[in-house]
Amino acid sequence: MRDDDFRRSDNIDDRRDGGGGGFGGGGFGRGGLGIGTVLILGLVGYAFGIDPRILIGGAEILTGGGSAPSYQTDNRPPAGKTGAPTDEMGKMISGVLGEIDDRWSEIFRASGQSYSGPRIVLFRNATNGGRCGMAQSAMGPFYCPPDKQIFLDTSFFKQVETRFHGCSGSACRFTAAYIIAHEAGHHIQNLFGLLPKVTRLQQQANSKAEANALQVKVELQADCLSGVWVNREEKKRPGFLEPGDIDAALTTASAIGDDTLQRQATGHVVPDSFTHGSAAQRKRWFMTGYQQGTVQSCNTFAADSL
Repeated sequence: MRDDDFRRSDNIDDRRDGGGGGFGGGGFGRGGLGIGTVLILGLVGYAFGIDPRILIGGAEILTGGGSAPSYQTDNRPPAGKTGAPTDEMGKMISGVLGEIDDRWSEIFRASGQSYSGPRIVLFRNATNGGRCGMAQSAMGPFYCPPDKQIFLDTSFFKQVETRFHGCSGSACRFTAAYIIAHEAGHHIQNLFGLLPKVTRLQQQANSKAEANALQVKVELQADCLSGVWVNREEKKRPGFLEPGDIDAALTTASAIGDDTLQRQATGHVVPDSFTHGSAAQRKRWFMTGYQQGTVQSCNTFAADSL
């Protein structure tokens, strides 16, 4: 991915304490859950009705290898640097956010609506997650709907590359962009009023399987919306994609599919416990957004099949 001419967003709160080093750098938090575990848990604050023992199958949090996330009532954020970071990783992230905001501003403007983008909070290990509680590196990137913020420990990208083999080499830059665009997709859903509606439906669901099925549709739609951004960005900046970039995104989508993660963790797959979708579903919906480039193509809730 060529991002040298991306517009750098300054809508970033950098709490990494001294800069982030090179791309893919940074250590992992000590203890806590692995990235794949928490991906299966679904959106923070939006899946409290789902029993994590069903979803994570023997994860560290249940076996003593880690500690459960803590939540705090003090919503004052810790001091951090605001504005576009100057390290390699930070510049890439601020550039991706700037381009995401620009493309979605164009899409919203075309339909007579105004757009206000999310804020990205960069941190290491743990930080105050505002109204979504404590953000921990073990949780992976997540979007906090009440605060309209994306929380991101950049060591996540290294885990995708080395632990889950979702990408390799320079293609990992585009994989990172795909992940950020997915979280921005949740922001789009929030602006459309979809997330609160799904939450109410989950609370009214008759079973965890029913609540999980709704969550899968939310996550697959976010994958599709990330594809929409890539489509629009490619039209705006021909050549920003490099050979292997799309394949890397599809490999990542496959690597973090619920069936892949469950098979790795427990040796078997429980479709009723899916919260993000299977590898094939995640790849399909990203490609739907990428190929069609419209919000309308991402209506997972009206699809005959996922």
